[in-house]
Amino acid sequence: MPFHPSPAKPAFVPPAGAVDAHCHVFGPAARFPFAPERKYTPVDAPAETLFDLRDHLGFARNVIVQATCHGTDNAAMLDAIAKSGGRARGVAVLDETVTDAELERLHAAGIRGVRFNFLKRLVGDAPRDRYVKVAERIARLGWHIVIYFESEELEELSPFIRALPGTIVIDHMGRPDVTAGLGSEGFARVRALMDDPRFWIKVSCPERLTAAGPMYDDVVPFARALVEANPDRVLWGTDWPHPNMRSHMPDDGMLVDMIPRIAPTPELQRKLLLENPMRLYWPEEVL
Repeated sequence: MPFHPSPAKPAFVPPAGAVDAHCHVFGPAARFPFAPERKYTPVDAPAETLFDLRDHLGFARNVIVQATCHGTDNAAMLDAIAKSGGRARGVAVLDETVTDAELERLHAAGIRGVRFNFLKRLVGDAPRDRYVKVAERIARLGWHIVIYFESEELEELSPFIRALPGTIVIDHMGRPDVTAGLGSEGFARVRALMDDPRFWIKVSCPERLTAAGPMYDDVVPFARALVEANPDRVLWGTDWPHPNMRSHMPDDGMLVDMIPRIAPTPELQRKLLLENPMRLYWPEEVL
């Protein structure tokens, strides 16, 4: 599905310097081809459009996350970071054969983490041996690991995830089943991971989790519970351009206007949108 052509101007004004800590760039395919093994083909979503959206929504910076449709070719993301004037950082997807020289190049280019995907519909059986080797390779750079999974699979995945080194960031609230309620076993396992101070979590993607649809009222309690329990280890992002959506395409302005519902005080909003992402992605600028 194409991304929303004219997102609303949000009523909520993010704090100065706010970071959209989860978004993507795709293509243009004529310049940055998609991976032959991809499970979906997104619309072109170039850096210039992302940065226009950033400004429209009232944000100052982006963290661009590599998605499976580009595989381990991080060129489109690196091109976007280079065009950002220092206002973007990235999370890459890597093969275990990456050289030390390439890792150094990626670090200098603004990469600060790697993403491990466990969603069977996107990667089949996750290559855990490769993930372990990549985790070992990046440890010396101080990068973190972003993990994407379904909460219903967490009972089996949890020992492997806990054994990974360093800081670990959970994508999209761990994808809980919101119809099962805050007390569900899957969400309890996500929250148990957060008991370990190495773990962070993104309170993003209500459009992927909702059963009720916009305004995503059924997702708000999950995000708010995570923000209030872990104020110093939560992140937020648009997930623009919302790849592989099938039910509806969200309005990014509406997503921004959800923020006061999940982080109801200025202090929580500042941690979620500014202090936490700056500490993780631009630590050299944190006073």
